[in-house]
Amino acid sequence: MTRDFVVVGLSHRTAPVEVREKLAVAPERLEQELREIVGDRGFDEALLISTCNRVELYATSATPHEAAQSAKQALAERLAQDEANEVLYQERGADVVRHVFRVASSLDSLVVGEPQILGQVKEAFDAAKSAGTVGTLLGRCFTQAFATAKRVRNETGIAEGTVSVSSIACELAKKIFGNLEGRRTLLLGAGELGESAARSLRQTGTNLHVVNRSEARARKLAAACGGRAVPYERMSTELAEADVVIASTASPKFILTPELMKGVVRSRRHRPLFVIDIAVPRDVDPRVGNMDNVFVYDVDDLQQVAEENLSVRAREAAQAENIVEEEVESFLNWRRSLELAPTIVALRKRFGQIAEEELQRTLPRLDADSPADRAVLEAMGRSLVNKLLH
Repeated sequence: MTRDFVVVGLSHRTAPVEVREKLAVAPERLEQELREIVGDRGFDEALLISTCNRVELYATSATPHEAAQSAKQALAERLAQDEANEVLYQERGADVVRHVFRVASSLDSLVVGEPQILGQVKEAFDAAKSAGTVGTLLGRCFTQAFATAKRVRNETGIAEGTVSVSSIACELAKKIFGNLEGRRTLLLGAGELGESAARSLRQTGTNLHVVNRSEARARKLAAACGGRAVPYERMSTELAEADVVIASTASPKFILTPELMKGVVRSRRHRPLFVIDIAVPRDVDPRVGNMDNVFVYDVDDLQQVAEENLSVRAREAAQAENIVEEEVESFLNWRRSLELAPTIVALRKRFGQIAEEELQRTLPRLDADSPADRAVLEAMGRSLVNKLLH
């Protein structure tokens, strides 16, 4: 029975960050989460992607309609019913292939051209392999998605300019102040997002301070970017002195709460504080944005800056879309050849039988029945069969 692809998920295009974070899965939890989701849901293969801008469950099944319903149910369990119907989308068949190729190539990202998504998709693929839920179809689909992303990056200029959520956050900070030189910027988190933000901030001349639960990691990042590491216990003091805060930790809970910020706001004496939260789940309790002189931006607020950035690279994006379509067609051709393989094998066997029968019927009628004559006729028979099959 023919198997087909399905994907069910949500992204920055369909759901705000406060909904996306309900489904977010930490990288180290992907494999276990996938095992729990798959269970006995009837998927032949499955893969789960979770980033700050999307959570998507991919699967293959001989009954794709039922698989899509099952995948939707798996994700909807953490959402309110009305919420699930509004924000979850699903695709089937070739549209899934096109979708994953566009995702891996960063054509469906909040910041088109950002490089982080490819690494995140590869992490999801590795987790699915470790969980034993990837087989021939998803394996080939995602492997070709990685190759497509490489082509897009090598053959277009889509990655030129500001191309990551972290760098867009820094662009927003510069828009707020006009110039970050001499300003004090506090970076909360020294993971992948924090490292990307630190690299962008290094070019601005800001006075960078890094806070992380692992002080050794904070020191390493600060040293690489000309900043200063600060013990986690001094975070309140740093918040009181900062002009801009960029929060990018992997904490499942809010780091900046109204309780913590009450004392910070009091000690700042009406100086404004700008907080840019690029973490999902969020690091900053949204109630903090209601406090006096505290201005909070989350990852969804970066959309306007990202759209300005995209307009510069619109032509490159169009070229990237053409590459995606070429690769989708290539994949579908491979898929069709896979489905035809059993038929071709059966035809080859039957044609071979017919050729042998005709050979046995013809040989007695020949004046000469030498091994050389027989070999010539057998070769001719094979050639005819091959040409007919081709």
